[in-house]
Amino acid sequence: MKIHRAIPVAVLSVAGLVPLWQYEAHTASTTEVAAEAGVVPEAQTSSEAPSATAPDGSGYGTGTPPATTTTKPPATAAAKTVNGKLVKTVHGDVQVQVTFTGNKITAVKLLKQPNTGPTKSAVPTLIEETLQAGTADVDSVSGATQTSEAYVQSLQSAIDARGN
Repeated sequence: MKIHRAIPVAVLSVAGLVPLWQYEAHTASTTEVAAEAGVVPEAQTSSEAPSATAPDGSGYGTGTPPATTTTKPPATAAAKTVNGKLVKTVHGDVQVQVTFTGNKITAVKLLKQPNTGPTKSAVPTLIEETLQAGTADVDSVSGATQTSEAYVQSLQSAIDARGN
């Protein structure tokens, strides 16, 4: 009689482990990668230092303000967003959107990307390297070579399309 209990227990145990095998870790979003690289989206910039006083004036605020604050770029450096060309790979299409402030690349977003584990892992690295280099001269990510090459092609087309 005990064998009849063992079979359902084994089946349910395996069924409970299947979701764990299919789990993929969270990868950083474009905004998180940009923040790590020191690029702050315009909505988060401020030319005023945060106040150490609570809104009710009681003086029990968040503490002393930081020593430095991020300011908006000069008014002469208008942001311009350009879409790169769509590049097809065997794993799926790749297309980037690049934001320039003056001649500097300030943000990169993938409009289209393959829905594969290696691509999801490679995208934050590619974006971070692009923001640091300021060009399309970035290394391919091991395991996502085709996606990396397509990313560079789309990125270079956006840089070329930007004009001056």
